[in-house]
Amino acid sequence: MLGLLLKDLHANWTWVVIIGNGLAGVWSLGAHRIENLRTRALWWYIAFVEVAVFIQVAMGVALVNHYKLEFPQFHAFYGFVAIMAIAIIYSYRNQLKGKLYLLYGGGSLFLMGLGIRAMLVG
Repeated sequence: MLGLLLKDLHANWTWVVIIGNGLAGVWSLGAHRIENLRTRALWWYIAFVEVAVFIQVAMGVALVNHYKLEFPQFHAFYGFVAIMAIAIIYSYRNQLKGKLYLLYGGGSLFLMGLGIRAMLVG
């Protein structure tokens, strides 16, 4: 019962990851051009959608380890690549200080793409 609930939550949380990172990417790329979009709320939103990726991966790991569910070969790969991408984006924030909005805009759209790909193979 709890396994099915977690499986449904994992499937539905995918949309939070995909749509959330897509919106974060568009907002951040817009903020590169339009100064009024450069708000503290953007950074809070980016933090939320990046944490959403970690939550998604943690739910997937729980499904595999605790409930012994099987997944397609590359499904988990895309989740772990997303975590690594977040780490790489974060690590480059000081070197790309002048292009920070482009870094997070492109990075968020990349995370959206990874989420779509994971959903399609899963």
